Amino acid sequence: VQLQASGGGLVQAGGSLRLSCTASGYTFSTYIMGWFRQAPGKERRFVAGVSESGGYQYYADSVQGRLIISRDNAKNTVYLQMNSLKPEDTAVYYCAAYKDDWRWVRVSSKYAYWGQGTLVTVSS
Repeated sequence: VQLQASGGGLVQAGGSLRLSCTASGYTFSTYIMGWFRQAPGKERRFVAGVSESGGYQYYADSVQGRLIISRDNAKNTVYLQMNSLKPEDTAVYYCAAYKDDWRWVRVSSKYAYWGQGTLVTVSS
């Protein structure tokens, strides 16, 4: 199993980035996908999740209305469109996958597979 995240970089406040995460080694379309982030010196936190078909999304309050999660099951890829970025969005972003009830989407310990992370830096 492999999750390969990409798309991070340096952007000015107010700018946009799109992260991608391509999966292999398991049946992508049967897993809930999530994005988490870890800022320097802080714990890893939930950012957004998307259901197996893409029909349901759930966001942390801090990113609601600015970040959009989506997936393309034909490409085994989940995306995180990041708009109106703020310096406090600076973190390493991780994609992850789990297969269980949707109610656990925020719970990192439920996720079985993790990507390597991609760094997003937002300058003020």
